[in-house]
Parts: sequence; structure tokens; C-alpha cells
Amino acid sequence: MDTIHISLGANSYDVHIGNGILLQAGALLDLARRVLVVTDTGVPEVYAKTVCRQCSSGYIVCVEQGEQSKSIQTFEYLLSELLRLGFTRGDAVVAVGGGVVGDLAGFTAACYMRGIDFYNIPTTVLSQVDSGVGGKTAVNLNGVKNIVGAFFQPKKVLIDVDVLQTLPRRQISNGLAESLKMSLTSDAALFRLFENEDPYTSLEKIVYRSVQIKAAVVEQDEREAGLRSILNFGHTIGHAIESEEELNGLYHGECVALGMLPMITNEDLRGDVKQIYKKISLPVSFPFDVDTAMGALLHDKKSAANGIKVTMVEHPGSFIQKTLQPADFPPLFDIIRKR
Repeated sequence: MDTIHISLGANSYDVHIGNGILLQAGALLDLARRVLVVTDTGVPEVYAKTVCRQCSSGYIVCVEQGEQSKSIQTFEYLLSELLRLGFTRGDAVVAVGGGVVGDLAGFTAACYMRGIDFYNIPTTVLSQVDSGVGGKTAVNLNGVKNIVGAFFQPKKVLIDVDVLQTLPRRQISNGLAESLKMSLTSDAALFRLFENEDPYTSLEKIVYRSVQIKAAVVEQDEREAGLRSILNFGHTIGHAIESEEELNGLYHGECVALGMLPMITNEDLRGDVKQIYKKISLPVSFPFDVDTAMGALLHDKKSAANGIKVTMVEHPGSFIQKTLQPADFPPLFDIIRKR
């Protein structure tokens, strides 16, 4: 088992990464109290049950799989369950699942009694390499992603790489997009791994290095006042495409992958990235609706009176940040919009 420490003063915590460590949850986490284990219908039941068996008083709540569960209604349901079960400030919430479960359970823990302990056990590539670490919690509102939320760090994160074996190949590719994102802004060596090795057989290495990058960024900028915004690389346009997810059927990482391409200013690098996309089955274009995407973009959290702040990449491992105007985006959409 490897441990990465995230140093945030009073909010510091460890991320444990290894094989089979789901069975060590009782030793690594404080589960000797009431614990609400939140999971969803897409996660094998055995994972939540394995954690729950290690709690002195555990309760499992299973929500529907999918982005629709990141809603005010599901958030209210989880709060009601905590209240019904008599949870106090001394109790805890554990997320066992992907990014939706982590965001939802974390926000619930942040708000119940103004904050109770939260542990995250991410079970997808996407949540292990990115969303499971860093303390961003949120739900969606009126079709706008992550617009209601809080920065709320977990007490610990357990990453069991073995659970990735049950994932469909498309879900693995979905998560690899987020790791590739971090390689483009922060780690040229990791980018070369994507170019020259088989990412599907290098998952443990990719997860570990991605968490190292995420930890380094979060330590410098916990609440996204500056540097942490590079983790949004590809997300401005990606979220805009994702806003019509009921129609397009794309996963989050696939939308981010599309959103990265217009933000790569070097044509040769863009071509290299497209080759990686083909290798790991990510889309290079899609027939999304421009008007819908523009509407979502104007409600993006990074939108301000003077424009929309974006991260752009010219060479792997480095980045620049710019503020674009709404009129700048239609030509960028053309780079990835299939007609």
C-alpha cells in the first residue's frame, strides 16, 4: 500500500492506494460509530457491503446511477436519512462509488449539522485519478453542473485499484481522459506514457501519478483561487457539451476529452492527442448543439463580467491561462463539432 499525504493544515489527510485495501477499511478509517455508506446502482453491491460490515453501526443508501442523482432532491433525501437515523456530529458518511456518489455524499456530509466526517472510497478510474481527491463537493441545479456545492475535504481517501477490474472498458477510458488532462498541464512524462505504453495495463501507475499531481495542486490552492483552476482544463467546453447529456449520451470524461482539443494551441500536439484518443476510444468530434452549449457556457462557474477564464496548452507539462469572450467560442466549437 502506498500513501500520499495531502498537507492542508487542519484539513490534511492521507490517500491510501493499493490492491485489496477495501478489506482494510475498518483498520484505516474510524468506522466505530454510525456510518452512512452511500453508493449507487452501478456499483457492485459487494463493495458497499464490505465497508458496511466493518462499521459498528452501518447503514447503506443506494441511489440511482447517473448524473441525475446529483440533484437537490437526492441531496435532501440523504439529509433526511441522516436525520431519521439519528446521526450526530460524531458520526460519518462514506462514499463508495464514482464521481457522482463522491460529490453527492461529500456535499451531504458538508451540510449536515454544518459538517460531519466524510470518507471517500472512489471505485472508478475517473474518481480515483481526479474527483475523489481534493474536497470539491456539489450537486447540479436546473441543468447547470456543480453550481451548488462546498469545498469540504475528506478525512481520508481509500483507493483500491482492484475494483477497477469490474469496470467496462468505456468507463476506464472515461476516467483516463481526466488523467490525460493532468498530464497535458502538469506532467510531460505521464503524457509520454499515454503515447508510448498501453494505458489499460498501466492503471496503477496512472492512478498513483495522477493523485500526486492532484495533491500538489490542491496543497498550493485548496479553494481554487488560482492554480487549481488548471484542473478545469477541457471542462469549460466539456461541461457545455455535457449540458445536453440526455440527448448526446456521452460520459463526463468523454465530454472533457472533446473540450480539451480546442484548448490545445499547438496543431501538432492536438494531432498527437487525437491519436491517443483513438488508442483509448475517446471521441474526437461530436454533433452537439451550439446554442445549447453556449447557453450552458454563459452559466459556467468560471464565467465572470470580464469573460470566461480558460486553461490552454501548447506543450505537454505546461499551460497558459487566458480570459476569453463568448464570441471566441463558436470557432473553437468548430474544431470538435461534427456536422
